[in-house]
Amino acid sequence: MSGAEAPDAVDSRRPLWVVPHEVPAIVPLPSRSTEPRWVGVYRWAAVGGDLLAAMLGVSIALLTRFGYHVGSSYLVVSSVLPLAWVAAVALSKGYDSRFYGAGPDEFRSLLRAGVGLTAAVAMTSYVTKAEIARGFVVLAIPVMVVAALLLRYALRKDLHRHRVRGRCMHRVLVVGRSGPAATLCEHLESRPTDGFRVVATCRPHGDGNGPMHPDELGEPDILAAADRHAVEVVAIATDPELAGQLLRRLSWALEQRGIELIVSPGIIEVAGPRISVRPVAGLSLLHLERPSVSGGPHLMKAVFDRIVALGIVAVLSPVLIGLALAVKLTSSGPVLFRQQRVGRAGAEFTMLKFRSMYVDAEERLSDLYALSDGNGVIFKMRNDPRMTPLGRWIRRFSLDELPQLFNVLRGDMSLVGPRPPLAEEVALYAADDSRRMLVKPGMTGLWQVSGRSDLSWDESVRLDLRYVDNWSMTLDLLILWKTVRAVFYGAGAY
Repeated sequence: MSGAEAPDAVDSRRPLWVVPHEVPAIVPLPSRSTEPRWVGVYRWAAVGGDLLAAMLGVSIALLTRFGYHVGSSYLVVSSVLPLAWVAAVALSKGYDSRFYGAGPDEFRSLLRAGVGLTAAVAMTSYVTKAEIARGFVVLAIPVMVVAALLLRYALRKDLHRHRVRGRCMHRVLVVGRSGPAATLCEHLESRPTDGFRVVATCRPHGDGNGPMHPDELGEPDILAAADRHAVEVVAIATDPELAGQLLRRLSWALEQRGIELIVSPGIIEVAGPRISVRPVAGLSLLHLERPSVSGGPHLMKAVFDRIVALGIVAVLSPVLIGLALAVKLTSSGPVLFRQQRVGRAGAEFTMLKFRSMYVDAEERLSDLYALSDGNGVIFKMRNDPRMTPLGRWIRRFSLDELPQLFNVLRGDMSLVGPRPPLAEEVALYAADDSRRMLVKPGMTGLWQVSGRSDLSWDESVRLDLRYVDNWSMTLDLLILWKTVRAVFYGAGAY
């Protein structure tokens, strides 16, 4: 039955979803390879990169520890260690195709392999009473882990370039009702670097509402649709009718066809570390951990912020002095611009920046509101006439924000966090938006590495809420890394 037919024309006795009640032991499978060619190429490239990283680590350790006088026993160890490294990565699921090109698991597997290999070498040395120099092990394994991470990162970036061009993608069949299916399609296709291309959607009988995907099927026969479109992944949108034993039989049938099954729980903007599956009474229950907004982890974050901020101030002190002199000599007025912002729990503080505008900028603001290039709430102009020539340059590379390091040292701000809002912006917050103030505002954040001033107001709020709900030290380090690139290119800054 076509999905375009009216619901009242549907035979109510027909099942919403057509899945075989019995799955035979052997099913004649469609004539297609179980694994795309690019997956094999990527896997062998990853293995080659890991071997290269291992040989690099071993070579550096041998030369540093022994110079050119290497004993025969260490030559044997150096020959076995690269193979042991590849085996450790494989045991840590570092070559699992599910993690290629998306998520942190691919990199975590390398870190786990490094820890495991270190423990294995130590245990082997103890059991066999072999005298392996600790300096050799302590240098070889960390070097190979770092080198493997860098090579895997380069390999992933190359895969992303292919995916942006439409290559190396997983063909996906989305199954679900119109609304949830359309939402899932939108999310899967919004980031091509994750590698999912929706080739068709499958809806239940009589579900004719909502927008249609260009390749949408009006029939509910999931297996027939999967075979016809030669998909590699079947993605189930949230649907109470497609659950329990029906979903179990579907997973069996797809398993025999070599097709991966993924199920969307309908939870959005929640990172993987907060989600866990717990078996209870024979059921697999999805458990959502509460976000960390206080306690030990945030104490560690506060210590980290102050140590790093103090180090940056010490290293960049000549730059800070030079910029202060440049601001003072190129235009009249104070060196620092002070503005009241709202911090954690609604507490106001004075945020510091190098002055990038003329001293009468605030008085001239009302005349320029109609020309705003901002997002409707935040005033921004690409060619703001109130900006000094030097101010235009330091804003492009975010140098005007360096004095905020002193806000971090005082505890008003963090290195990473939501954008520090003005009081008038907070007055416009909806109920959900106030969650942004559960943590300290930051010098940089997801908004900084995702478009900065080019973002809409809703996008800025969504990114800040995502950060608050999924905060971790790993996320902070990742944002700091991406901030360097965003600042260097000056994208979205004006």
